Order: sequence, then C-alpha cells, then structure tokens
Amino acid sequence: MLHVDLPSREELAALARHLHGSSVSIVLPTTPITPDTDVDRLRFRALAEEAVSQLEAAGQESSAVEALRESLADLVDDDGFWRFQARSLVVYATPGTLLSFRLPTTVEPLVAVSDRFHLKPLLRATSFASSGYVLALAEGGVRLIEVSADLPASTVKLADLPKDAASAAGKASLNDRSPSGRLTGSEGKKVRLRQYARQVNGALRDHLAGQSVPLVLAAVESLGAIYRSVNTYPHLAAATIEGSPEHRSDAELAQAARPLLDALHQQRLVDWSSTFDQRRNAGRASTDLAQVARAATFEAVGSLLVDIDRVIDGRIDETDGRIDEADAPGADSYGVLDEIARRVLLSGGEVLGVRQGDLPEGAPVAAILRYAL
Repeated sequence: MLHVDLPSREELAALARHLHGSSVSIVLPTTPITPDTDVDRLRFRALAEEAVSQLEAAGQESSAVEALRESLADLVDDDGFWRFQARSLVVYATPGTLLSFRLPTTVEPLVAVSDRFHLKPLLRATSFASSGYVLALAEGGVRLIEVSADLPASTVKLADLPKDAASAAGKASLNDRSPSGRLTGSEGKKVRLRQYARQVNGALRDHLAGQSVPLVLAAVESLGAIYRSVNTYPHLAAATIEGSPEHRSDAELAQAARPLLDALHQQRLVDWSSTFDQRRNAGRASTDLAQVARAATFEAVGSLLVDIDRVIDGRIDETDGRIDEADAPGADSYGVLDEIARRVLLSGGEVLGVRQGDLPEGAPVAAILRYAL
C-alpha cells in the first residue's frame, strides 16, 4: 500500500506564498516496501547534510543553521516515519518548521536552498493521478479497490459499506414485497437498487473527501446507470468497466482500470494542447521561456505546463519578469521554472507538472495566456 499525503489546494497555495531566508527543499525517490526504507533514510541524511553545508556556505546565521540541522536529524531518527513511504518524499524545512509530503509519483533527487520552496515535485503529483480506485458494484456485493502503478491491487475496508443490495434495503431478497405492497416487480427492484447505490455513495464520500484521484466504476450497465445518478464524487470516470465484477479478482479489475486511468491523463493533455494551438494563433500562448516568465510576473498566465525534471538556476525580476540565470545552484538563486510555476499559482492560474515529452517543441514551459502581451 502507498502511504500518500498530497497537499490540498490551500496547502499548495500557502507553500507558494512562503518566503523565508533559510528555506530548504529536499526531494528524493523512495520505496513503499518496508524492508528497503532504511536505504531511503540514508539517502535523505546525505541530502540533509548537503543542505546544511549550502546554508553554512551562504553565511546563514549559525542559530538558524543549527535549528535546521536538528530538525532534519530528528526526521532521520524517526523510525515510524520511515516505515511508511510511497514512491517519493518531499521535505520543506525552515528553522521553525518541517513539512513532509509522500507522493505517488517518481522524482529526481534534489536539494534546494533558497528563500522559497521548490514546488515542482508536488505539481506533478497533484496534476495527474498515477493511482486510482475501482468501485466494483454488483447486486451481490461491493468492493472499493485501490489501484497503483506498480503495487498489487488491494481492497479498501470501509465500515459503512453495505454487504449487498438486499441487506442495504433491509430485505432477504430484492424480490421481497414491502409491508405496504407498493414496491413490487421491476420498479420496486429499481427503487431498492437506488437505495443501495446511495448507501455505497455515502460510504465512499467520507473516505474520498478531499481527494482528486479518479474513481472507475465496474458494473453491469443498468446498475452502473443507477449509481451514476446518485454519485457525488466529482472524479468518477465517464468510462465503465463493463460486466459484473462479482467473479473478477482485484488484480483483474485493476488491470482493466489502468488503461482507463492512462486515457484520462492523455485526454487532459490532448484537450490542453488543442486549446494551446487555438490561442497561439491569436497571440495568447507561448513556449518562449523569457516571454512566459514575463507573463507569469504580470499575472497573465491562465494555464501552464512545466517540465518537472529540468532545472534552470537563477532569479526572475519581481517587476518586469526578466530572467537572470545563475552558473550554479546556491542560496542566492532558485529554480527559474519553479518560480514561474509559483507566480502562476499565486495569480490563480492552473499549473500542470509534466515530463518533457508532453511539452510542445521540447520547451521547458508552455503557457496559455489570459490576454496577449
């Protein structure tokens, strides 16, 4: 099982607003396999030592450096924390705070010391889900199955999930008559299936609250239509795994769901690219790094694709958006691409963290503008 804690939209905005002279960002790939997490801990300790060395080289106050050193060392020594990991870990630290996020996406290791946090790893994880759920719904039973990219599928235990459609209606059989005799035949059965679907939706609502991972429905067409009529989870996929899931294993349903999850990701990028091409013809889209930095500074970027793996060190002028690249990373600079993304977030724009192959023309960024500059 992946132990994931993604930031909410509000938390991401707060991280984007953060400015502090001694801010450390540490990013490293991890493993969810418990016996191997000690290797992750050793890698983190090495990255933490590198961060402290950069702070000392930058001439930061000794009290601030010592506070950060102690906070990072405490995390290294936390056995319970390292026992439960996902595919990557992001840690943000200042002399007075330490925040950690376990992500379902794979990242490149990185240490960044600046006056702001390095956000791109979070943007990839919050842009596109690499995991999801399957709701296996049948009259004879219901399961919620967690699906991830490289771990076995597993059933999620939910206390309030009804056993089956009949028990949800308080009946031994869906064909039982109600005391008044009103619920009979196919119409009566449909009413009871809708009651069942509402109970399932209610059980899922508490578990999925605040999440944005996709939910794929596996059901026969008639029951699937009933469930969709009462569903309140906004990320229920339009596509369905057809047929009764009762005699299909968790692994079989996960295998059927993965192409649907991948299709959701790809369709979002296809839709984005189509809009980008239309706006570019009107002068409202760009892949030029200097122009995008300027547009982000003037709050003109409505939606941004940014390469999460590429790093360009430097600074961006706060007034005109001019880029001043640095020869090497240091406490007096930051990631230019990360800063563009931060400014877009702070202006209410959408930011999608992607790989280079998803960007037009191999550019490090691509932006759809609110207005032409």
